[in-house]
Amino acid sequence: MDQEAIVTSPSLAEFAATHWSMVVAAGDTQTPQSAEALETLCRAYWFPLYAYVRRQGYAPEEAQDLTQEFFAGLFKKCVQQAHPESGKFRTFLLTSLKHFLVSEWRKSERQKRGGGQSVVPWDAALAEQAYASEPPGELTSERIYEKRWAITLMERVLARLRDEYHVAGNDRLFEALKHCVWGDEAPRPYAEIATELGLSKGAVKTSIHRLRQRCRQLLRVEVAQTVARPEEIDEELHHLIEVFSE
Repeated sequence: MDQEAIVTSPSLAEFAATHWSMVVAAGDTQTPQSAEALETLCRAYWFPLYAYVRRQGYAPEEAQDLTQEFFAGLFKKCVQQAHPESGKFRTFLLTSLKHFLVSEWRKSERQKRGGGQSVVPWDAALAEQAYASEPPGELTSERIYEKRWAITLMERVLARLRDEYHVAGNDRLFEALKHCVWGDEAPRPYAEIATELGLSKGAVKTSIHRLRQRCRQLLRVEVAQTVARPEEIDEELHHLIEVFSE
């Protein structure tokens, strides 16, 4: 996907009130809306944090406990600590996690696994399976966090695209074109895709253009949820596209 096509000047109307901007705007008042926005973000982006903790050398069960304990503390305290200088949610979250891991909480006695309520529910087996797919030793903790953040964001965008195509009754079209979302060229010849779908080459080209256009729109919406100001969208998009493309 063309970076220049994705990164355009955002408007205030397009930005509106996003998840992280709501948390930042709440400051030390912690409204129910800001707490809900924070929880929504954490539910979406928990795996990059878990991967970071695992790459720090913690065993799976301990990493799960630490990540859940971090979320519990985050919901209780970090909304009050958020302010315009907190920056992007991605950076704020990692900085907060680093502080947590070196704090006295790390030394405290944690509940045994399963003894407490999961603040952000996840499938532990799937989490560990996903982590096991990471290249062993090739990425630092910080880089695996950045990489997984970018991948998670793109997965969320693709899931939204799939849902939209499903609602429109275009599941087969999406499955045929989904690999064309990223990059300037289609991974398969247009003629081959056209034959598979029973369409003309021109119709395939138009469909790919529309898919990429909608993907760009959803990318901006997803990124907007994680920044405090509309002018930060382009910078975050540039960064995440660079990380995802490595």
